[in-house]
Amino acid sequence: MLFFKIFSDKDQRIGQLEAKMQIRDVYRENDLVFPNEIGDPMLLGNLRRRYFEKIVKDAGLPKIRLYDLRHTSATMLLSEGEHPKVVSERLGHTSIVLTLDTYSHVLPNMQKQATAKMGKLMFGT
Repeated sequence: MLFFKIFSDKDQRIGQLEAKMQIRDVYRENDLVFPNEIGDPMLLGNLRRRYFEKIVKDAGLPKIRLYDLRHTSATMLLSEGEHPKVVSERLGHTSIVLTLDTYSHVLPNMQKQATAKMGKLMFGT
């Protein structure tokens, strides 16, 4: 069974190409960044067990879910002023409303920032 280690983008790509050449008769090209051994999408359970849990443990992090990284990423982007539409698209939400409802806890700070920006525009303060 072939496993891809996490390296730089270039190393990742080289590893994929080497693995493909070894099984080129059965490999299915789906143009994925992290495919399973035969080129198909990796099952979430396999990804979690084979890779993610080990990475979390080796990094000395508390036990977290893969989904927690998605939530953290969205929260950090919104709190840094990224437009909710951009975050919504990155998350694959069909509507910005879902993003705004889910991450409304981040928005009060954004309101303060908007008020400060408006004050600066209007009064130069």
